[in-house]
Amino acid sequence: MSASGGTKAIVAALAANLAIAASKFVAFAFSGSSSMLAEGVHSLADSGNQALLLVGGKKAQREATPQHPFGYGRERYIYAFLVSIILFSVGGMFALYEGYEKIKHPHEIEHWYWPVGVLVFAIIAETFSFRTAIKESNVLRGRKSWKEFVRHAKAPELPVVLLEDLGALVGLVLALGGVGLALITGDGVWDGIGTICIGILLVLIAVVLAIETKSLLLGESAGTEETTKIEAAIVDGDTVTRIIHMRTLHLGPEELLVAAKIAVRHDETATEIASAINAAEARIREAVPIARVIYLEPDIYSEAEAAKGADREATPGGPTTPHGTEH
Repeated sequence: MSASGGTKAIVAALAANLAIAASKFVAFAFSGSSSMLAEGVHSLADSGNQALLLVGGKKAQREATPQHPFGYGRERYIYAFLVSIILFSVGGMFALYEGYEKIKHPHEIEHWYWPVGVLVFAIIAETFSFRTAIKESNVLRGRKSWKEFVRHAKAPELPVVLLEDLGALVGLVLALGGVGLALITGDGVWDGIGTICIGILLVLIAVVLAIETKSLLLGESAGTEETTKIEAAIVDGDTVTRIIHMRTLHLGPEELLVAAKIAVRHDETATEIASAINAAEARIREAVPIARVIYLEPDIYSEAEAAKGADREATPGGPTTPHGTEH
C-alpha cells in the first residue's frame, strides 16, 4: 500500500513540476526575474528528484542474490538520500547564489505579467500535487501527527514528496511576494530577497530529509505497534515461555528482519523445540506480514543472567558456559 501510494504521489508531483518548470523558464526569459530562474531550477531539480525516487522503487524490487542475500529494499533509502543532496545543492544553494547576485546587481522586472501569471499557475499545480500527497499519506498516517509521520515513516517516498511540495508552495508564495514588492517599489532588490528566502527554505527542508533518511539507511527497528504484535505472536505459553531478548531491523520499507532469543522448557525434546519455533515463525508472519526474515534461537531462561542486563558481554539469558553446557 505504501509503495503504490508513494508511486501515485511521485507521478503527480513529477507531472506538475515538469509543467511548472517549463512555464517558469519562459517567464524568466521574458521578465528577467531571478526569483523565476531560482524557482525554475527548483522545479527542474524536483522533477529529477521524483525520477530518482521512481528509479529507487524499481531497483528495490530486484530479487535477492548471494552477494545481497537480504535483497535490495534499502535502494529506496539510498535514492531518497540522494534527493536530499540534490535539493540542498541544486535547489537551495543555487537559489542563495541567485538571490545574492540579484541583491548585488538589481534590475527592474520587465513584462511583470509573465512571472505573476506563471506563479499563479504554479501555485494551482503544486496545490494539486500536494493534495495528492496528503491524500495518499493519510492512508498510512492513521492517528499520527504529520511531524510523527515524517519522522517515523519507513517508506521514504511520501515524506519526501510531502516536504518537497510544501517547500514548493511556500517558495512560490515567497517568489510572488518578492516579485510583487519589486513591482510596487520599483526596486529589484526585493526580487533578490525573495530568492534568498527560497534558498534558505530549500536548504532547511533538505537538511530535514537528509537527517531522517540517514536514520533509515543506518537501520531502524520495527515500530511500537509491530513490535508488540511480534512479541505477542512469539510466546505461546507452552513451549515458548518468554522472550529473552529481541532485535528487529527494517531491510526495506516492507521488509522486516526479526531476531530473538526465546526461552523454552528445559525438558522439551529437539523435535518439540523445532516445531515450536516453526509455529512461532508462522504466527509472526501472520501478525506482521512484512516480517520476511526471522531467526529464533532457543535458550533456557536464567534469572541470574537476566539480572546482569542486556550488555554485549552478557545478554539476558546469557551465553553458554565454556564447557558448552546450558545454564
